[in-house]
Amino acid sequence: MGTGRGGANQELGRRGEDLAVCYLERQGLVVLSRNWRCRLGELDVVATDGHVLVVGEVKTRSGTGFGRPEEAVTPAKLRRMRALANQWLATYRVGWCAVRCDVIAVLCRPDGRTFIDHRRGVV
Repeated sequence: MGTGRGGANQELGRRGEDLAVCYLERQGLVVLSRNWRCRLGELDVVATDGHVLVVGEVKTRSGTGFGRPEEAVTPAKLRRMRALANQWLATYRVGWCAVRCDVIAVLCRPDGRTFIDHRRGVV
């Protein structure tokens, strides 16, 4: 039987994604998809600045005891993001365009303070 932590972690993840999307929109990006899924996996956020397709991986943590959120994005995850971006482009029949993979690290401290670290072009 589970400890119930999965629900709390899912809630934290959803909150982090909501904060990340608001942040990206404030930066002038237009969000095209959230939690887009296909047989290869899932993309957290797909957005554009009008010139580049931005594929964003959102990592949310409540503390740094197990490392900073962005440290959870491995080279294998970045390769998968690229493959998923190509699948997204094919699904929506978008011709070639520049693609950038970003990591949006969200730290939601128990005291209510929130920090966002947007790492552009991590691949």
